[in-house]
Amino acid sequence: MDDGSKDGTREILEKLKKDPILRVILHEKNLGKGAAVRSGIQAVNGDLLIIQDADLEYDPRDYPRLLQPIQEGIADVVYGSRFLGEARRPIYFWNMIANKILTLTTNILYNNILSDMETGYKLIKIEIARSLNLKAKGFEFEPEVTAKLLKRKVRIFEVPIRFNPRLYSEGKKIKMKDAFIAMWTLVKYRFID
Repeated sequence: MDDGSKDGTREILEKLKKDPILRVILHEKNLGKGAAVRSGIQAVNGDLLIIQDADLEYDPRDYPRLLQPIQEGIADVVYGSRFLGEARRPIYFWNMIANKILTLTTNILYNNILSDMETGYKLIKIEIARSLNLKAKGFEFEPEVTAKLLKRKVRIFEVPIRFNPRLYSEGKKIKMKDAFIAMWTLVKYRFID
């Protein structure tokens, strides 16, 4: 899924379109992370969806770790947590504080105990993902999907993952304003569907 990249990714994916085991979807312009994931959810084949950002902040070697709770039948959704003790590069202090506040708010509003609501590493059974009626266009995707899963009492399991965050100088895009949008999203979906 390419969301209007201008960094050379699109050209690489154009070449990969010929591979019969891959399905390449290209947005003509950047519509935001939520829009990209929603397009991917509609296009994917199979039973499971792993959200993997192309910047590789999350390590694909953790796929087996994400899959294990599903294979054991103890989860329908698996979150890769950056805060459960796996090796990671330090992140920006204020980003971590915003994440902790949003995760705490999630736990209060939805009576749960997650360690990392904002993780971008989620494995979801495709029928569940498609049933959520997601609306997010941008980074509010994370709180929206979490809110809707928790309201439905879907079995979420967290596993530790490796995390190598990008710096803003390396292209990190999330900003403090996104924390306020995430907070509003959590509150909004607590009280509406």
